[in-house]
Amino acid sequence: MKLKPKSKIAPVAVDQMQLSERLTAGATQLGLTLTAAQHAQLLQFLALLAQWNQTYNLTAVRDPLEMVARHLLDSLAIAPYLSGDVVLDLGTGAGLPGLPLAIIEPQRQFVLLDSNSKKIRFVRQAVLELALPNVTPVQTRIETYRTTQPFTTIVSRAVAYTEVIGVLRSGLLAPAGRLLLMKGRMDTLPNRQAWPPFHIHQLQIPFLDAARHIIEISFDA
Repeated sequence: MKLKPKSKIAPVAVDQMQLSERLTAGATQLGLTLTAAQHAQLLQFLALLAQWNQTYNLTAVRDPLEMVARHLLDSLAIAPYLSGDVVLDLGTGAGLPGLPLAIIEPQRQFVLLDSNSKKIRFVRQAVLELALPNVTPVQTRIETYRTTQPFTTIVSRAVAYTEVIGVLRSGLLAPAGRLLLMKGRMDTLPNRQAWPPFHIHQLQIPFLDAARHIIEISFDA
């Protein structure tokens, strides 16, 4: 499908001032300093997500104010854990966490991978409208994706424990790379004997009363 410069889906009516204030306060609590351009791009991405969500059901979250915490701040919270110059977002869905991270980390290159055609269609439209030259959307399955340049960081909201070993054996992660798995509650832990060494980091997401964790598998040289 040929992408249009602007989406024809009707926009969602929201209180822009309230969204802006929540994003500013949340970023400050995370210790992030956003430029005016980055702040505007993040809100533009949020508007696009809410707009497309009316038709394509990209996320179960419908309230744009709730999206600030659950999608924007939740994604931005892992920025300090990124390593190197090339990042792969596995199972990116509606571009999360890849697009918010790409907005605040323009010096890094991001590949956003998902097998769902409607979600990648949205990601491509967002990349076009947000003018993000550091993002490459790819529609394919994890097990069939190949690259000539391994990634220094692989991040995912969607990879299950059972898929992790396959990802590590795929050659997608650079020898000194880092795998970041975003999780909610940690009721069960992965088998340490079956996995490489890992660390669990608990995250505090502003305006979100829910558990958030990162499982970090690091292969630092």
